[in-house]
Amino acid sequence: MNAHHDQDIEWDVLGVHQEREAGLQAPALAQTMDWLRDLLRTNGGGCTPVHRVLDIGSGPGVVTCLLAHTFPDAEVVAVDQSPGALERVRSRAVAQGIGGRVVTRLRKSPGEFGSPDSADLIWIRNGFHRIGDQEAALRSVAGCLRPGGLVAVAGSGLPPRFLPRDIGMGRPGLQARLDAAEEAFGDMRDQLPGSVRTVEDWPAMLARAGLIPSGTRSFFTDLPSPLGMSACEHLQMHLSRLHDQIGDRLEPEDRTTLECLTDSDTCTGILGRVALRSSSSKSFPTTRNGPAGTRLSRPASRIRYPAPCSSVAALLCGLGPPDSVVVKAKQADVLLRRCAGLPQPVQELPALCDEPTCLGSRPGPGEQFGRQ
Repeated sequence: MNAHHDQDIEWDVLGVHQEREAGLQAPALAQTMDWLRDLLRTNGGGCTPVHRVLDIGSGPGVVTCLLAHTFPDAEVVAVDQSPGALERVRSRAVAQGIGGRVVTRLRKSPGEFGSPDSADLIWIRNGFHRIGDQEAALRSVAGCLRPGGLVAVAGSGLPPRFLPRDIGMGRPGLQARLDAAEEAFGDMRDQLPGSVRTVEDWPAMLARAGLIPSGTRSFFTDLPSPLGMSACEHLQMHLSRLHDQIGDRLEPEDRTTLECLTDSDTCTGILGRVALRSSSSKSFPTTRNGPAGTRLSRPASRIRYPAPCSSVAALLCGLGPPDSVVVKAKQADVLLRRCAGLPQPVQELPALCDEPTCLGSRPGPGEQFGRQ
């Protein structure tokens, strides 16, 4: 049995898992699509024309098809490293009657993750962490974003919470220990081909690719008790994959408990625990490729801002038309530094304009925000 055949078998399992997960998260995904559409609206109230969308790390194509329905005039390009995943994309698109607007592209290396055609919207799935050099891949992706276009990243969020502290067997607190072991498993990125160590701060990584932050939102999925069978089956598959990935990192007692939870034939298994409640969230940082002359001219990593200042400045980037976002962010950063008594970066930020900014009139020497 060759490696390609093994990968197809893996996708038969993983594809079902991701499709079921997307079904459970359908309300949150619908809200995410509405938000993206709002971000692309022009000041006149109409929607910025979206002619091409890239879905990077498409998986089985659930979001690919959602994007096609959300932007009915756009061609949606599903990009993935797995032939099995792309086959599922094509089948899903044809079944939904949008096969003519959904195309697939097989990409294996970070340098290939861009497209020869530019795009108005790029969706990046959180499977990006399986790429060794994430920043190289982001630069490749950013290079094919049209002026005014938007990048949205399905980043991290709150992991699924569904096990009570005491589940009636094994040592209490299993969920927390599973989370810790899974996080340690994620540290094995060093073993990926071409791995380059980087801090997974998505807004900063996207800024280093030359893009302008335009806001981050999180969307919550709450499945109340009693859970339906589809949710229980999803959690069973989730726990089974955890057992395969991190089982050897667990204490023997926890490994035994995990095996009992994934057993379909026992009353202690997850399929019989319909009284459970499941909740999770996903965060989506977004960035823009501004009109000519508004992209960041130097890497954000070279301007050493304290976290509170840079975070507020980044949030303010979403205020106002694209041609003013960089100026507003820089002005906000200067104001925040002045109020905090912090030094200003030398020759890296423009002088403040005389007009009041969106934070209000700039304070004079010794003044603080909030002082009347």
